[in-house]
Amino acid sequence: MLSVLLLGSFLLFAESVAGVKWSTPQGWKTGAARPMRAATYSVPMAPGDHDPAECAVYFFGQGSGGSIPANIERWKSQIVQNGQPAQAKVDKRAIHGLAVTTIESAGDYMGMQQQSAVHNYKLLGAIVEGPGGNVFIKFTGPAKTVEANRKAFDALLGSFQKE
Repeated sequence: MLSVLLLGSFLLFAESVAGVKWSTPQGWKTGAARPMRAATYSVPMAPGDHDPAECAVYFFGQGSGGSIPANIERWKSQIVQNGQPAQAKVDKRAIHGLAVTTIESAGDYMGMQQQSAVHNYKLLGAIVEGPGGNVFIKFTGPAKTVEANRKAFDALLGSFQKE
């Protein structure tokens, strides 16, 4: 669901699913609807990079999508260094009363639909425990581009709140 609020001369886009809502970071473009995704954002590439990044917000339904540990482990396995799973930083915190698990990893990325790994990528991910089920946020792209958009990703996470 997409809501548009007019505040003075500014538009604030609020999206929602699973009893939570969030706001699109400034400069990120909302992509076309895709299966299993509540939202897809195209993130502009940093100077010197050759590819943009993508941030996807997934909701599979209440009780669906797998456990938090299983998803964190799957995301860990998608980033490798020297043929081994890369080091990943996993953290837990609360945002506006919602439990959130985050992950950060960098290396060669092999997404679920890819035929071969892409080098020097970064993954920032989060799982928000919403009243209507878990919401999965996965931000991937060239490491430089993802790092240049870290504050925007943090703002995205910080905007999650109960409806």
